[in-house]
Amino acid sequence: MGEASPRSTGRPNPPRQVRFAAGPSGAGIAYATVGTGRPLLVPPAWVSHLELLWQDPAYRAFFTPLAGVRSVVQYDPPGSGLSGPSPGPQGLDGDVAALEAVADHLELDTVDLLGISLAAPVSVAFAARFPQRVGRLILYGGYADGRQIASAKVRAALLDMIRAHWGLGSEVLADVFLPEGSAEAKGHFARLQREAASAQSAAEMLAQCYEIDVTDLLAQVAAPTLVVHRHDDRAIPYRLGRELATRIPGASLVSLPGRSHFPFVGDSAAVVRAILEFLGEEPAASPPGSPAGPSAELTPRQLQVAALVADGLTNKEIGQRLGIEERSAEGHLERIRNRLGVTSRAQIAAWWATRVSAR
Repeated sequence: MGEASPRSTGRPNPPRQVRFAAGPSGAGIAYATVGTGRPLLVPPAWVSHLELLWQDPAYRAFFTPLAGVRSVVQYDPPGSGLSGPSPGPQGLDGDVAALEAVADHLELDTVDLLGISLAAPVSVAFAARFPQRVGRLILYGGYADGRQIASAKVRAALLDMIRAHWGLGSEVLADVFLPEGSAEAKGHFARLQREAASAQSAAEMLAQCYEIDVTDLLAQVAAPTLVVHRHDDRAIPYRLGRELATRIPGASLVSLPGRSHFPFVGDSAAVVRAILEFLGEEPAASPPGSPAGPSAELTPRQLQVAALVADGLTNKEIGQRLGIEERSAEGHLERIRNRLGVTSRAQIAAWWATRVSAR
């Protein structure tokens, strides 16, 4: 993608092959799987491009601890990224059908679902319609009624901007989604959106998000449910996440500080920790044959920092990617060295490469 890609150090990214499932309309749905263990299905949170998203070190670092204990499945929606074209606006039924198509293709009778952002109501609908197929449901930064996200005037203005000037619209959305991200992270995400979808497709998808209303389905969700939402989320108001937890029977709510909408920016480790605890998982320890000793189990945040070290980022750049102070990044790095029993960044990178190749 040229300038849209984060800088590369020449080291390979974690392996994640893209394959295709037949969608409801016959067009191929691009999906990718990383990690091992029980499946964790993650529907698209917005316009998506599997390859370009995976080039972002912070994005990979968020999913790394999850992939250490689960088989994480993600896909591009029809009309976006590597998936085939959509015959028209999908609507909620089309989104649920795409999710079902991927699960059926992979022969997943029961899955745990992680519905992030705009995928939250889709995940709610799937869980309500197919209760036997959902083990656990996690909703991050979600909502039930799209009309409550913003006023009608604001919604119309944003849709008009996207249709008329997708370049400016993509930058505005990047700032809304990633207010705590660095200028580089926002620029990369803005370019990714333009690569992932045309102005028309993006406008159709956002309009659909505003029109979705699964309020009447919340009481029908039978799966154990966790709702995670940041208090000052700029894209989806916190009250909408709290409403999900209030109206889904037995749901738990984890409220976190922060302004960024997407979980891979800001205190992403807190989000990962909440998810792992709900799934009953512990961060994966180092693989057999790694240079680390018996105390080499790393926390979710330390795994994220190790991944970014392997990508060649400095402590300052790691802090910018994760939305933390440079001193905090230095502290995490020191604790990683102690836990792994190594003394250099190169050794951490080697440990990371061994860990990735063992999966």
